[in-house]
Amino acid sequence: MSQSVLHFALVGNPNCGKTALFNCLTGARAKVANYAGVTVEKRSGPLAGLSRPAELIDLPGTYSLYVASPDEQVARRVILGEMPGEVRPDALVAVVDATNIKLGLRLVLELKALGLPMILVLNLADAARQRGINIRTDLLAERLGMPVVETVAVRRNGVAALQAALRTLALDLKSRTGSLGLPERGEAVESLYARIDALLADCVEAPASAPRWQDRLDALVMHPVLGLVILAATLLLMFQAVFAWAAPLMDGIEALVGWLGGQVGALLPEGILHDFVVDGLIAGMGSVLVFLPQIIILFAFILALEDSGYLPRAAFLLDRMMRGVGLSGRSFIPLLSSFACAVPGIMSTRSISNPHERLVTIMTAPLMTCSARLPVYALVIGAFVPQRTVWGLFNLQGVTLFCLYVAGIASAALVAWVCRRRQGKSESFPLLLELPNYRWPNLYHFLLGLKERAWIFLRRVGTIILALSIVLWFLATFPGAPEDAALPAIEYSFAGKLGALMQPLFEPLGFSWQMCIALIPAMAAREVAVSTLATVYAVGGGDAALGSTLAHSWSLPVALAYLAWFVYAPQCLSTIAVVRRETNSRRATLIFTAYLFALAYVAALLVRHLAAAWA
Repeated sequence: MSQSVLHFALVGNPNCGKTALFNCLTGARAKVANYAGVTVEKRSGPLAGLSRPAELIDLPGTYSLYVASPDEQVARRVILGEMPGEVRPDALVAVVDATNIKLGLRLVLELKALGLPMILVLNLADAARQRGINIRTDLLAERLGMPVVETVAVRRNGVAALQAALRTLALDLKSRTGSLGLPERGEAVESLYARIDALLADCVEAPASAPRWQDRLDALVMHPVLGLVILAATLLLMFQAVFAWAAPLMDGIEALVGWLGGQVGALLPEGILHDFVVDGLIAGMGSVLVFLPQIIILFAFILALEDSGYLPRAAFLLDRMMRGVGLSGRSFIPLLSSFACAVPGIMSTRSISNPHERLVTIMTAPLMTCSARLPVYALVIGAFVPQRTVWGLFNLQGVTLFCLYVAGIASAALVAWVCRRRQGKSESFPLLLELPNYRWPNLYHFLLGLKERAWIFLRRVGTIILALSIVLWFLATFPGAPEDAALPAIEYSFAGKLGALMQPLFEPLGFSWQMCIALIPAMAAREVAVSTLATVYAVGGGDAALGSTLAHSWSLPVALAYLAWFVYAPQCLSTIAVVRRETNSRRATLIFTAYLFALAYVAALLVRHLAAAWA
């Protein structure tokens, strides 16, 4: 007789370490970071080592069961068994930050009132001990009427006590069905916190204040003027590093791809197969693969900032400025996440409770330059912007890249301001955001994050980009030129004919038919624009050769217009799809797509003419 599957739900405040525990217990590799709002939807995984089959559910962070934001509603509905198609958890694993128990105990008491079996997990126990916090877990367990265990989720054996408690609890559990009713909020807030204070007084000994160095550092990074200077300097350093530090590695990859193409080409006879393998496969994928070092460096900075605790402070710093355009510091984390990819950035807007602010954040998130644009930016900047030092300190190419990111940010602010003017005054609430403690980035999570980002990029190279490279080679090769052809053979191909059809629309922007062709596969993956240009210009030999070809084929105003197009255009079907899902509105999705394409066209047109006039 088969046993039914037990379901345990991880629930707790944002940024208390639930997802790190989930990864330890299930072997998953879900993203973790040192700020609230990383997990915005439920995920589940098998929980091994128990006497019965079991599943662990990782829920978005919440401070209370009486919530308003979409991500917190997900947590409440799963706990209460109100989520369609989902089984109500058989037991709860309540996770509390051991360095800030008072904040987490409110949710623990609310969960206890539901009557479900529970385990209380005091995570970050090592950090609590380092601060001199002593927790009497036996007495706390007696007062709460549930097992209490300490964990350190970032250590190999840091969850052994929790695993033992789960095994013990699983022996007595019975699978449950149906839904729970949320108790009425009969207890006054003052009474609730009086109970919490009594528990803390009896069970916890803690120093009166946090370490002074954290306060001193906060005085610098959150200063209204100096803090902005530090933020701008940090971002500028990041973009400088993308070009300066990556150059040797990019040269190495380019040489390796060229060597591989030469070796494989020498083994194949001249003909269609030789062209397909060398020019279609190796050159197509190699022209994108060369940008891997730049993407890794970009994500190294982002991951370090995420894990250090700096990002929520930047959100507070920018809150007043963002309120001036109709957003708030709540939008900062989703917008910053969009620098990596707009899809998780848009999904993380679920932590925003104000519907109008959430919609505006969704509409502006793609204006943050995602990592998929970086290969296009790097190619065009490398071809047209000289590699020289300006102001005795900065690399001109890095400054240009920084300006492209700033253009996206400034445009997002303008769009948000216009939306605010059209909407009129709406209800506004002060930003309440928990500031995590500063910490050195965890090396394991840092390296794991870099590995995951590199693998995502390589997987795209080996799947989407490979498939599109093959399609593009076919379109650029067939049909062949007639015997009396007066033009290059590619102009008689399917790609040439398609580009000729598109060119009248983009002629005011100065785009050639080759540039137009590159926009089509870039809708599936922006990086493919690079390999498309290499294919249609019939350029081998890597990124340097392609850049040289573009420098001789395009004018500077047209190159800048092409960059402007990629700053604004929604060249990503995945982003459009997630906007449709998150807004649940065809109208909003159509407006989103149309306004970004219109913005891209107008921006490219203005940039071309302004640059031509300046020259």
